[in-house]
Amino acid sequence: MEKIRITIRDIVLYGELYNTQTANAIACILPLDASPEEWGDEFYFEIPVEMPLDESATTKVKVGDIGYWPPGNALAIFFGPTPISRGFEPVPASDVNLVGKITGDATLLSKAKGARTIRIEKI
Repeated sequence: MEKIRITIRDIVLYGELYNTQTANAIACILPLDASPEEWGDEFYFEIPVEMPLDESATTKVKVGDIGYWPPGNALAIFFGPTPISRGFEPVPASDVNLVGKITGDATLLSKAKGARTIRIEKI
């Protein structure tokens, strides 16, 4: 597993990328600075990786999960409910490849809504 640091505004969280083909492709492009979009309590942003759905593909994600969304070539970080959630658990718009997770309190990301830049780097 590849250890990562996520920085958005003054919030710094740590996480890990799994040992999958999609996660390894993402690790190869780090460090990455992006402008996050918001969908409920989810940040997502396009990255220069093109991968199909894989064996980890699911719509069942948890707070703190990091997913890759193939239709948008996007990385998604889930920190609470999304517009189609029926409770506190996030629900992606469609299947995502699970590529990693935040190892700390992902709900802290709710304080960074409206941020213009997110940085993800290997540590």
